[in-house]
Amino acid sequence: MFYRFIRVVARFIVWLLNGHLHVHHRERLPKGNYILVAPHRTWWEPILFALGASPTEFMFMAKIELFKNPILRFILNHAHAFPVNRAHPGPSVLKIPVQGLRKDQFSLIMFPSGTRHSSQLKSGALVIARLSGKPLVPVVYQGPLRFRGLLKRQPLEVCFGSPITIPRKCKIDQETTPVLYQKLEKAWDDLDKEQNPDFHYIAK
Repeated sequence: MFYRFIRVVARFIVWLLNGHLHVHHRERLPKGNYILVAPHRTWWEPILFALGASPTEFMFMAKIELFKNPILRFILNHAHAFPVNRAHPGPSVLKIPVQGLRKDQFSLIMFPSGTRHSSQLKSGALVIARLSGKPLVPVVYQGPLRFRGLLKRQPLEVCFGSPITIPRKCKIDQETTPVLYQKLEKAWDDLDKEQNPDFHYIAK
């Protein structure tokens, strides 16, 4: 209930601040729950992705430091977010999302690169997809990267790709991870070109 309330509030705020959220290829989203994976470009991407894929409800990974504030902790807990210690991730970083996906409770939004400016992709999304048996759905955001661009009402573009399935028998190791992520990176690149061939992401 709280998640749905927050989603309505978020939709209103996005409309009020910008009013130009465009969602492309929702028809590619699979039935049931799934894992949205994206290259991390700005902090408001998770909000736009969740709005674009509504009414699906999502889990989010959030750095553990955000849970120190009691008000923010209440909001995050009721918005299906769970804490992750980046220095020492621990088994919960896999266990919590895998259990949620297996129970068909929620879908999951992940940024495999971990941070907005990181080029080192991690294998977490691949492992979660394999263990849960749920598909990866590539998605990209094109739009302003700074808040002033958002306020200038520059268009916000969200484009969904086709699902990618990781077979349960597939091993996720040092040999297979680069190959699998190459496929994922190609999907992101194809989506960017499909949406806007002239788009080039420049980290700020």
